[in-house]
Amino acid sequence: MLSRLDLDALQQQLAGSPLQDWAAGLPGQLDAKLAVGHGDLERWFAAVAALPTLPVEHAELREALRLEGTCDDPTRAALNSALQGLIPWRKGPFELFGVHIDTEWRSDWKWSRVAPHLDLAGKRILDVGCGNGYYMWRMLGAGAEAVVGVDPNWLFLNQFLAVKNYLPDAAAWHLPLALEELPAKLEGFDTVFSMGVLYHRRSPIDHLLDLKDTLLRGGELVLETLVVEGDAQQVLVPEDRYAMMRNVWFLPSVPALELWLRRAGFVDVRCVDVSTTSVEEQRATDWMRFQSLPDFLDPADHSRTVEGLPAPTRAVLLARKP
Repeated sequence: MLSRLDLDALQQQLAGSPLQDWAAGLPGQLDAKLAVGHGDLERWFAAVAALPTLPVEHAELREALRLEGTCDDPTRAALNSALQGLIPWRKGPFELFGVHIDTEWRSDWKWSRVAPHLDLAGKRILDVGCGNGYYMWRMLGAGAEAVVGVDPNWLFLNQFLAVKNYLPDAAAWHLPLALEELPAKLEGFDTVFSMGVLYHRRSPIDHLLDLKDTLLRGGELVLETLVVEGDAQQVLVPEDRYAMMRNVWFLPSVPALELWLRRAGFVDVRCVDVSTTSVEEQRATDWMRFQSLPDFLDPADHSRTVEGLPAPTRAVLLARKP
């Protein structure tokens, strides 16, 4: 399993950097995680192992996530079957040798709102809560030198490995870890992303401080999270569920979130996008057949959730570590 994670290449990539010692300890840490594992892990590993061998003649990562190459119909059917063994697919979409993975989220729409505000050329990036790695590939397409993603979800890891299987030399690594499992004061990344994570944290300020600790001085945070309208003191704390999600704790206004970032020690704080999530951007598909956003909204009023709270609106903020 560790060979699939390509830790040797990661250690070589990080040699001589502030992350060198951390990378050296990863094999032992991940061996311990693997010993705990997950009940479906062998099935997911088998799906990745069943992927047919295909030559990548063109990899498009900048404008989309698309791998192209010669693939006949029987091979494409085998590819489709293996990839379906990793359902549900939430972030995407992916185009792999003619197989279209129509994911729950049109993550390409979010990326198109975020990417114009970033300069990732030559950057070493950490993606916290990276999911299946969709944005990691787009970061490479935007010129990143190397991308490390952390997310403890084993299914998402295997979805990442399905793509990495065809791009083995790409400087992207998905680690089945939570942010809290990284060493304190890593201070080794030029840019850290936290997209769709903050509202799941019971202590949002601590999350911001942990993100800051991963950055080099002068490094940039890219923060995307759920927000509500209001002034700098406006924060929504759901009584129970929010859009049928149990683990949503704090939805601040944009001014409140800017204040939190300044209190956490960030500077040059600015909001670059605010967008209400549409039922076209998040919905059930053949690749994610469970309930999705249309089921989470008031059927008579899509401006409210089924709980009567403001419908999901997301903001993107940038900030710098001084």
